[in-house]
Amino acid sequence: MTDVFADLVGQDEAVVTLRRASASAAALLRAAAAAVSRAGAPAAGGADPAGGHDDLDALAEPVDGPGAAEGRAAADPGAGMTHAWIFTGPPGSGRSVAARAFAAALQCVHGTGCGHCPGCHTTLAGTHADVRLVVPEGLSIGVNEMRALVLRAASTPSGGRWQIVIIEDADRLTEAAGNALLKAIEEPPPRTVFLLCAPSTHPDDISVTIRSRCRVVPLRQPPAGAVAEVLVRRDGIAPDVAEWAAAAAQGHVGRARRLARDPEARQRRDAVLAVPRRLTGVGAAFDAASALIEAAEAEAAASVAEVDEAERAALQTALGAGGTGRGAAGAMRGAAGQLKDLEKRQKSRATRAQRDALDRALVDLAGFYRDALTMALRAPVAPVHTDTAALAGAGAQKWDADGALRRLEAVLECRAAIEANVKPRIAVEAMMLALWKG
Repeated sequence: MTDVFADLVGQDEAVVTLRRASASAAALLRAAAAAVSRAGAPAAGGADPAGGHDDLDALAEPVDGPGAAEGRAAADPGAGMTHAWIFTGPPGSGRSVAARAFAAALQCVHGTGCGHCPGCHTTLAGTHADVRLVVPEGLSIGVNEMRALVLRAASTPSGGRWQIVIIEDADRLTEAAGNALLKAIEEPPPRTVFLLCAPSTHPDDISVTIRSRCRVVPLRQPPAGAVAEVLVRRDGIAPDVAEWAAAAAQGHVGRARRLARDPEARQRRDAVLAVPRRLTGVGAAFDAASALIEAAEAEAAASVAEVDEAERAALQTALGAGGTGRGAAGAMRGAAGQLKDLEKRQKSRATRAQRDALDRALVDLAGFYRDALTMALRAPVAPVHTDTAALAGAGAQKWDADGALRRLEAVLECRAAIEANVKPRIAVEAMMLALWKG
């Protein structure tokens, strides 16, 4: 790895912004340390060299609030280092990759995100003591989890640089959790930085009040060529396979890697792209819906089974499972509540995994109908699914542009319905009927 931003694919403008901000942050720390040195106070590694210094206190102000401009100018005019950031972009654009890379650059001992120092390595590996990563296991992030996180984030950085909180899927914050986060962003410690990841800054994804106090870094869908180059360079995938996978994944780096390396992922995709051929009647439409739901459930169950079993075994061991005597038996009888809580969390995680798996299938299906639409319109663009281009072409001749567009809209409406908590089976059955009717 040349530096921490090497895996942020096709986001040149964002990388420039984040590099300048990390350099600005390093300048703030140097200025604060110099001020402490001039005052004759020791700047111990775990102590706060800022000491409430104005340069760092400027970060604690809202990005659009009083003193924000002066705080930015204190480091590097135009660099825009602030205490709260939102990374937005479509799925696969690299929101979490950008947040982690930026966190590594902030913790880099050289202030550049070199990719080689302990600060960079431990941050990217997820083991840095001053970097907290929140990845929701269920469908939402609750207020108790957020309050505990905010409390922990208020502590002094143990390494003497920054206390960083990364929240993936910040659009899953409950209203109460969002309010707890908002209070922390409004009144943050001078050495704490919040990095949020969300699909967009729409009020349905992130509250306006949180948005107004953050700097937004918009990311775009990376081009297929850039994704293929990363797969070849980093993962050693053959160029022709990488090009196919990058196009099929529609710019989603993680999904492209899975398609290129996992035969089962390719088989699931093939089954999804066979759906248009199967829709020969009402019964076939319901059969296709059941097959799609069951495939998503099986994929999700396989993805969480190992983690679920490990969590359950660890909890039972902690509660004294296998022990003997009245004390051990009593402890296990009293553990029913904890086991029930674990099962509830695991069920929520399984539900999210099912919806994620189903959404991936719907994205593939939408890509097929998009290909049919572009072919019907004779648009000079490459197909998403090159291996089903002939089938999409046949569909374009049969349905014409209006029919292809209606089918594409049916898939997108199904995704929106599931996102709005419509039961997946109901939404998918309605979609399949719409695809059959046209």
